Amino acid sequence: MEYSEYDVDIKELTFDVTNKVRRYMKGLIEHEGSDLHIKANAPVRARINGEIVTVTKEKMTKEESLTLAKEMLRGRFREFVENKEIDFLYVYDEKTRFRGNMFFQMDGVSAVFRIIPVDIMTIDELELPSALHKLTDISRGLVLVTGVTGSGKSTTLAALIDEINKKHRKHIITIEDPIEFVHKDRKCLINQRSVGQDSLSFANALRSALREDPDIILVGEMRDVETIDTALHAAETGHLVFSTLHTLDAKETINRVISVFPAEDQNRVRNTLASVLEGVLSQRLVKTVDGNKTAAVEILFNTSYIQKLILEGRDLEIKDALDEGTQIYGTQSFDTALLKLYKKGKITMEEALRNASSPNDLKLRIEGMQSDVEHGQSREGVFISEHDSDIFGLKED
Repeated sequence: MEYSEYDVDIKELTFDVTNKVRRYMKGLIEHEGSDLHIKANAPVRARINGEIVTVTKEKMTKEESLTLAKEMLRGRFREFVENKEIDFLYVYDEKTRFRGNMFFQMDGVSAVFRIIPVDIMTIDELELPSALHKLTDISRGLVLVTGVTGSGKSTTLAALIDEINKKHRKHIITIEDPIEFVHKDRKCLINQRSVGQDSLSFANALRSALREDPDIILVGEMRDVETIDTALHAAETGHLVFSTLHTLDAKETINRVISVFPAEDQNRVRNTLASVLEGVLSQRLVKTVDGNKTAAVEILFNTSYIQKLILEGRDLEIKDALDEGTQIYGTQSFDTALLKLYKKGKITMEEALRNASSPNDLKLRIEGMQSDVEHGQSREGVFISEHDSDIFGLKED
């Protein structure tokens, strides 16, 4: 399908569709949801407590979804039509912004809006492991925050950068797509760049950053070989680099970084990674007994033993090494993180086992420990009860 109106005349727009979507955004905020889904020729849906629910019977027409793109993108509408998808930021009010993504699909235009709070929560407020504080005091190396989409990687990175901003006098450059959390200069000088708006690509911005006197570089995502290679070089030359990968755990993260390179380069990359890697934080959001979410975090710090395992390609031994270093270094595997959450009474045994890397091993650990946690205190099942089905004030299907 072709669209001839590439250029948008703002004077011709009424913003009626945007105002309608803003009402759904308001409902999403009030119900503490995470994502709003708009699809041409379909009802509006939202993700609340991890589940997709329908929020209205009214369908967004094909024409309305295209108008929404024009109203929200304005001068970037031509870019959207040419590229068929686009990332952008939508400011709802002074307290809340949304990371938006629009894309064409067989029925027209779809859009997904994810809430980004303006306030940056601290490591302690997020109830992340206290061992993460040590990552805000290192001066060089590579720190990776990993997990699936929606696991809280950006929130954790923001907390780390915010703590550095309050403690040290550094120059921080962030390269993001789009910029999510806005950091004000405190002790640090912070320059935030948006790919597409302030630079053509992550790789270009990262190469440029090396000539901009940075102490710390945050790369929103290591998407390609060139970006990964440049990030490794930046860490190797004395910079502190933070970035993210869509990997499930520390072992897979190390394998991913190495395996994206040609076979003839992998030994070189393995040696470099073993040298510059400072930490890997791998996150999974799990359901708590009160129906909310919390992060289970696998923590790898690059001890001499971990470095030896990386250099020798003994990646399968990393999980056990993390648990062996818990008391001394603050490292931990996912299963240990889940066990701690269970012992605190935050999650049920079923939820712990559902998210475990080795469910059978974790079950044996739970059964063998002395715990004061009472079983059966969870609120399992659906998060939206029957009497809550009038989502956002509108009846579900």
